[in-house]
Amino acid sequence: MYRFLLSRQWVILTLVALLLIPTMIRLGIWQMHRYDERSARNHLVADALSAKPVPVQELTAPGHTVTTEERYRTVTAQGRFDTDDEVVVRRRTNSDDKVGYHVLTPFVLKDGRVLLVNRGWIPADGVSQTEFPKVPAPPSGELTVKGRLMPDETTEASGIKNLEGLPDRQIMLINSELEAERLGAEVLGGYIAQTAPAPKGDTPEQLGEPGDENAALNYAYAVQWWLFALGVPVGWVILVRREVRDRREQADEESATETAPAAV
Repeated sequence: MYRFLLSRQWVILTLVALLLIPTMIRLGIWQMHRYDERSARNHLVADALSAKPVPVQELTAPGHTVTTEERYRTVTAQGRFDTDDEVVVRRRTNSDDKVGYHVLTPFVLKDGRVLLVNRGWIPADGVSQTEFPKVPAPPSGELTVKGRLMPDETTEASGIKNLEGLPDRQIMLINSELEAERLGAEVLGGYIAQTAPAPKGDTPEQLGEPGDENAALNYAYAVQWWLFALGVPVGWVILVRREVRDRREQADEESATETAPAAV
């Protein structure tokens, strides 16, 4: 009764099922790895945001690479803004996905070193993208700024190409090494996304806090793949039993037809 399993159709079906099971199990394991990575990242972000603010010099220095643990840490700095060397970062979006610029202003510390400060987002409402946009001025004189420490942007990490031949005072990436060359100064590694003092008139629009990554979705996908893997052999058994039942019914019908008395 089970010899049909040796037919070409059933051999192919069985092989496909045997291949699907480990594939789905591996996909579930991969989703669990993604769940672990995102959960760990969420914990790091939460710890960084809740940490006590510290002077920026305690976490970074010229040539320093901001680490994953240092990212999003709240830091403070005392000095003054240098608007003469201010630039805008092209092709940046705000919370409403509108395209504009980020305003990057050098902040000269008391010891002469420079901290890059991303003051926030402004719209691209100029006549053309080649002219420098209107940028609200920051507070003048000596002051204390506060912000979240961020690592240097690179093409490898962001996917943004560092285009050449851009209009004057426009850049593509926020990178302390590139800005050190442009400014001819000692620039602290990374930059900060300013959170205080708040800008007058709410412009530039300050950057929002990083949100949690949806780790629970990866966990659900992992369970889903493993349920699929479990469903494959169950489905195969159901199909086999149905085929056996159909063949038995067909055999019974044929046997009844052969033994039925001939009509007079």
